[in-house]
Amino acid sequence: MSAPWVLDRLACPRDQQSLVVSGPERITCSRGHQYRIVDGIPVLLANELPATHPCLDETIAITEKGGGKPCDTVVAGNQVDPYVQNEILKTNGQLYRHLLGSLPRYPIPEIRLPPGRGATLLDVGCNWGRWTFAASRAGYRAVGIDPWIEGARAGQRVARQLGLDVQFVVGDARQLPFRNEAFDVAYSYSVLQHFSKADARTAWSEMARVTKESGTILVQMANIFGIRQAQNRLFRSAATAADPFRVRYWTPGELKKAGNDLVGPTRVMVDGFFSLNAQATDLDLMPSSLGIVIRASDLLRRVAKVVPPLGKIADSLYVESVRRALGPRSLP
Repeated sequence: MSAPWVLDRLACPRDQQSLVVSGPERITCSRGHQYRIVDGIPVLLANELPATHPCLDETIAITEKGGGKPCDTVVAGNQVDPYVQNEILKTNGQLYRHLLGSLPRYPIPEIRLPPGRGATLLDVGCNWGRWTFAASRAGYRAVGIDPWIEGARAGQRVARQLGLDVQFVVGDARQLPFRNEAFDVAYSYSVLQHFSKADARTAWSEMARVTKESGTILVQMANIFGIRQAQNRLFRSAATAADPFRVRYWTPGELKKAGNDLVGPTRVMVDGFFSLNAQATDLDLMPSSLGIVIRASDLLRRVAKVVPPLGKIADSLYVESVRRALGPRSLP
């Protein structure tokens, strides 16, 4: 079961009422809403909004059946969990296609945040937890939340394997099951860019609600003016265009306005070029051709700090906001 400090921050996703563990596999709010605990992971889905991804409905179905089959996966030593092996393309993107099923290690990046020093961080849309683990290694008390129970289960296994004190919760980004001002930092990478703009704004508002006043909210999004993104849009197939979880593109101006309106003072920064996930920490996993892409992205990101107009054509952007003081009726 989640650590006590996490349980103290949980709240009913329907009404933000406090939750108590009411049995070995149950957690209940003060108004009687009940939720299951699966393999020690609270599954706090309200099932009141149209699903942003099929995994949300699948998680509810699995939970209603008692959590499905117990997981008997055992990973040890330097092995990579089978779930991560099979999901790497979905969680990390096209640069990792050649590693599908053959990862030699976990691709855990470096998070672009100051050292945590024990601050609390919520990773929204964590899947198996690569950014949650990155935050933990940077000194944060990290919680990952995702609507997919199998992703959270895998994250829990990997956390045990790596010896990291990371907690996982299953929930919807649009109805975060945490009390107001529960975290110092809220973070999300390659998640809100897949939502409709209305759903993304709802999730952003929820991240603001659960973050402390003057806390940081950092969200990665796709830039409509990005060099590679323009190419992707040009060659997008009809099937991709109809995918409910396809990448949605925002202008830098839209992103800054959304951050300002929904959270507080905001700046838009370059994350990378030529990809939505060019991580220099994974150079050892890449062939030379892709290594050139990642190195070029890293170089251009540094150049953009001194030549800001270059950032207008970056593919991946970070939106960093400082959470303003919000009254009880101030949330959008």
